[in-house]
Amino acid sequence: MHRLRRLILSFSTRSFLLGLSFFAASLTPSLIPRGATEQGILGGVVIAIGYLLGQTLSLIWQAADLPRLQRRIGKMFDLLLALCVVALTGWILVYSLEWQNELRQKMSMAPVEGRHLLQLTGLTTLTFLILYSFGALIAALFHWVRGKFYQFMPPRRANVLGVLTVTAILFVVTRDGIFDRVVASLDQSYETAQELFDVAPPLPTLPHQSGSPASLIDWAAMGQPGRDFVLSGPDAKAISAFTGKPAMEPLRVYVGRANGETPQERAELALAELIRVDAFAREVLIVTSPTGTGWMDPGSHDPVEYMHNGNIATVSVQYSYLQSPLALILETRTGLDQATALLEVVHDYWSGLPKDSRPRLYAHGLSLGAWSSMYATNLFRLLDDPINGAFWAGPPFPSRFWHSIQVARNADSPWVLPKVGRGSLVRYANHVQDASDAPRAWGQMRIAFLQYSSDPIVFYEPRSLWRAPPWMNDPPAEDVSRHLVFIPIVTQFQLALDMALSFGAPPGHGHAYYARDYISPWAEVTAPEGWTREDTKRLRAHCDLGVGLGCRND
Repeated sequence: MHRLRRLILSFSTRSFLLGLSFFAASLTPSLIPRGATEQGILGGVVIAIGYLLGQTLSLIWQAADLPRLQRRIGKMFDLLLALCVVALTGWILVYSLEWQNELRQKMSMAPVEGRHLLQLTGLTTLTFLILYSFGALIAALFHWVRGKFYQFMPPRRANVLGVLTVTAILFVVTRDGIFDRVVASLDQSYETAQELFDVAPPLPTLPHQSGSPASLIDWAAMGQPGRDFVLSGPDAKAISAFTGKPAMEPLRVYVGRANGETPQERAELALAELIRVDAFAREVLIVTSPTGTGWMDPGSHDPVEYMHNGNIATVSVQYSYLQSPLALILETRTGLDQATALLEVVHDYWSGLPKDSRPRLYAHGLSLGAWSSMYATNLFRLLDDPINGAFWAGPPFPSRFWHSIQVARNADSPWVLPKVGRGSLVRYANHVQDASDAPRAWGQMRIAFLQYSSDPIVFYEPRSLWRAPPWMNDPPAEDVSRHLVFIPIVTQFQLALDMALSFGAPPGHGHAYYARDYISPWAEVTAPEGWTREDTKRLRAHCDLGVGLGCRND
């Protein structure tokens, strides 16, 4: 009881109020709706962070021997501060229902009610109490260690050594746990791919399929993402049933990371496989960069094979086994090098073929794949014999290529859906616009971007720490809350959290790219022979029914 009483008396009201103000900030509008669990855990964490910051500032104030308020004035100040912070937090908590439900309505999600607030506050309180208790244990450890040092050294020296000792203890204890978890995550990602080498499914039997007995690519070393890509997708029979005319078998060439030692080796193997299956005799050839794990979105590739009646080839090379966030941090260079090597090798061979008999060549990628594909698409290198176009979906904000085009937009067009020039080279699409509307017809090269206005992976802005992102200066887009306003520091924090939640957004919003939204941009960029707007509507309906793997993303 004595220790419990001491713990309660040591609780700092001012530090807690600082944490509570952090909690209020975390409830302000963002791009992605949040459930009670996510917001509750977040709330408890930010209160704990604010409390820790308040305690740290208090210690610094005391160490500097700065003046303090008189006891009576201090109590009045604390009461007034508490009333203001609690009232503000309560108002923002209730107000959060309004913007949450507005955003949920825009994204066709069920609204939340008052029970949402009860769950949120309950989880927030529980999370904070757990973290506060953990902090109290650390403080108790410090007091115990410092007390031991007091026995044979001056207080100031004991304080410093106490802090260093506790820090060292925490480092040793948490290093094994945290470091092991990170390594285990990496190992698991790698092991998942490696394990598949030993338990690979039977080889495909058709000679045109990568990994078949006739293929140059080792099936066992291809990895699951590659095998899924090769085996899935519509065949000639399914395509013919949709188009009503004889179709060809689409060609899908995939090289796994373990199929070659270097990016160049893997790229050359991919080219050799393309030549083996006679891919350069097809009407369309798409060079695609995968995401971090090597995954290829069937929602993008299945529809375009329908559109070209199977007269198409797609090639991709894996560069990592890691999930995209880890691959972005740890293997950024590898992804860029692999995409560059593949496009250069394919383009060099393609440019040596007769122009009247070679396929139309396009670059493509989603998310991290879009970034590496854009990096590889060196327009200056391609000036003498340019590719026919490119289609990039969910381009991540760090891409210089994407940013340079964004900056070049027409002044009267919004940042989230720009218009560039007269639309003869670059066009944009999202879940409500299809890249077909432009003052001028397409030129020799066609470039399209698909980006959702609520996608923080695309529209995160590092400088939002102190200034509003460009898109916040425009009227809110169709799936963005009208309540979203710029708040220094807070907006940066909100967008960073939105990035982590964006993959779980409803299809057509956030970073969840939807099969039906790929169709029109693919039609604009690759110009299928005889394709009409009615065909686009029919293929969208076909996808909505879930006919064909990848067409239905929900």
